[in-house]
Amino acid sequence: MRVVLTAWGSRGDVEPLVALAVALRQFGAEAVVCAPPDEDFAVLLRRAEIPLVPLGPPVRSVVARTKSAARPDPFQLASELVAARFETLSAVAEGSDALVATGLMPAGARDVADRLGLRYVLACYHLLGLPSRHYSPGARPGTPSPQDETDRRVLWEQDAQRVNALYGPAVNSHRSTLGLPPVENVRDYVLTDQPWLAADPTLCPSKGLTELDVVQTGAWFLADGRALPAELKTFLDAGEPPVYVGFGSMSAHAPQDIARTAVEASRRHGRRVLLSRGWSELDLADYGDDCLVIGEVNQQALFPRLAAVVHHGGAGTTTATARAGVPQVVVPLLGDQPYWASRVVALGIGTSYEGSTPAVDSLSETLGEVLAPEVRSRAAEVSGAIKPDGATTAAQLLLDGATGS
Repeated sequence: MRVVLTAWGSRGDVEPLVALAVALRQFGAEAVVCAPPDEDFAVLLRRAEIPLVPLGPPVRSVVARTKSAARPDPFQLASELVAARFETLSAVAEGSDALVATGLMPAGARDVADRLGLRYVLACYHLLGLPSRHYSPGARPGTPSPQDETDRRVLWEQDAQRVNALYGPAVNSHRSTLGLPPVENVRDYVLTDQPWLAADPTLCPSKGLTELDVVQTGAWFLADGRALPAELKTFLDAGEPPVYVGFGSMSAHAPQDIARTAVEASRRHGRRVLLSRGWSELDLADYGDDCLVIGEVNQQALFPRLAAVVHHGGAGTTTATARAGVPQVVVPLLGDQPYWASRVVALGIGTSYEGSTPAVDSLSETLGEVLAPEVRSRAAEVSGAIKPDGATTAAQLLLDGATGS
């Protein structure tokens, strides 16, 4: 069996696909990943010994820009991604059995799968973007939603119109070239009636929350056996567990002066700090021996040794922290991040910082809340409930579908 996996997005979109590819290989299937040509992803795929086929522009060139830089034209990016999917996937998926798509609205992927007669699966890492009984499309989770079913339907239709405006012209232009009829509702065509949810059921429950027949596999974890760098290990061994601060790929959105603020807030609790550079290149002009700036490392080995994690609330970081049994402070900035912040609060495994630019006093107060023993105890309890084999479950589903079992 040969499976093509594709995503365009940040590390949180790509790494789970690599985990699925590794799980498929363990079952004897062949898997190839079509993802952005960023060096970060190339390194990740090489480490897993999974073939990488570059698709679309580098993500970092789009998201890791300065705050003063002009925002990329969404229509231009949508058209470019659709063209890349038709061209790249058509070539790579020939002779394959299935195509799994995730990440930023993968318009164009199902079109290729249907033309080639492949099984198509749309996978998502959260419930946003699916028809919900509890919140409106595009709304920040946790904010009031229209209670009237008619209002929700209207908003859901408006969301379809938005997606059609962004992707429809490009999708149908390429379909026409291939002799395929136009798609009237791009969003619903991409989603299908039975999308997969690659998220842990404890962290992201789905039962009764969407009108679609969601298949929840659990989160897709990629095992990481790398040793921690010597400097980092020495730092960890030299004192009490530190507070980790990182904002991943949130280059243009990382809170102003977050490095200085986090260090000062942590010091008030006698805590040392690990500062993850990320795509925002976080750093400190002057810091003492109670602080260490690190690059990309094995979070599975690092996170269990931390006192708390302060982060942006991406699906990957939230899940990794919860899996490690460590309290977390989420500073949600955009997209699905407010949703994950709300789940962290609801589960009692951390808190959400109100406001996008933390101040020393308020962040210190928030840290004090999550450093309490009862939060650590609750985080450990939730950690034990997280399903560890989501990628294996998804791989088995793909194999069962291929064999008809």
